[in-house]
Amino acid sequence: MRGALDEQVSSVPIAATLPAVYAEDVLTHDLCAGLDGLVGPVVITLDSLSAYLDPHLTPADMLDWLARWVGLVFTGAETEDRKRALVATGADIMRWRGTVRGIREAVRAVFDIDPEVQDSGAAIASADPESPAPGDNTFHVDVAIRTSGASVDIRRLDAVVAAVKPAHIRHTIRILDEQENM
Repeated sequence: MRGALDEQVSSVPIAATLPAVYAEDVLTHDLCAGLDGLVGPVVITLDSLSAYLDPHLTPADMLDWLARWVGLVFTGAETEDRKRALVATGADIMRWRGTVRGIREAVRAVFDIDPEVQDSGAAIASADPESPAPGDNTFHVDVAIRTSGASVDIRRLDAVVAAVKPAHIRHTIRILDEQENM
């Protein structure tokens, strides 16, 4: 939770915006100075809102909040630089969510491994409205990764794939050795 910062000076003091008739009134200036202390931090925050939404510029304590906007949950083991990179990549991956590319990019971003992703292929359609739909209607995504001896958290990999694939499509996760074929 962000707290108040000491000595925040408003970029637009209220007294400077008053009509000239109040320019010499000490009481009005004192009242405006008090209000500047209350409103100043809000104005400063709104003036720098774009920096809060940029994963490369946002304060470190805002990264978890920003990560939730793109559906990320950190394990707690990530460094600040890794968190910033994941949030930036997560925003890009959201454009490809539900596609093979989106699955591939999400797994690559989280595990730094290039997965082999295969889906069942196409939509079912028929030009004849009276005929049954052609083909098999079991949609499926298969994600295989080659570990080369590295340890991979299968539950986390499954959660990443489940988060970026279409909800109605089943998926399987396979861990392959370097020599093993798909």
